[in-house]
Amino acid sequence: MSQTSTAPDITRQRQMGTLAVIPWAGEHLEDEKDIAFLLAYSLGDGEDGPEAAEEAIRTVLEEVGLPIGGTILDIAQVPRVPVKLLVEGGQAVLTMPYLHASCPAPDQWVDAARERGMVYFMFATRPWPQATPGKAISEEELKAFAGDEAMLTTSAHCFLPVGSLKA
Repeated sequence: MSQTSTAPDITRQRQMGTLAVIPWAGEHLEDEKDIAFLLAYSLGDGEDGPEAAEEAIRTVLEEVGLPIGGTILDIAQVPRVPVKLLVEGGQAVLTMPYLHASCPAPDQWVDAARERGMVYFMFATRPWPQATPGKAISEEELKAFAGDEAMLTTSAHCFLPVGSLKA
């Protein structure tokens, strides 16, 4: 589907506000091996406030084909979903409509992502204004946000294949 005007895209981007990503790794309960997680979220600082940011993100996720709620999509099985992840040089680079983000990834995260060949990706519709880029987030703050039932049920969840420059 093509658009003839970029105005809706610019408006939606302004409504979403600042988008950020944060990587972490943890032990998977089923096999006791590490799994890499990547969380995308808005600061809620868009021109129309946090509620508009949440609605704009919901709209974008629907457009992209990422279901919100309990369904975990396996992007490797749905190749038309325009969400890509590149892991190279200790960096995670996420590319999707409205978001191109690069962040340093801890060695534990990189190792888990490469070993499994995928990352568990969540895109929160609920803003997280406390997690501004460049500011250290404690493990407790991350657990409180990423483990919150309301955040989990209003987020998109998927397994995202790990790409690299080495084919």
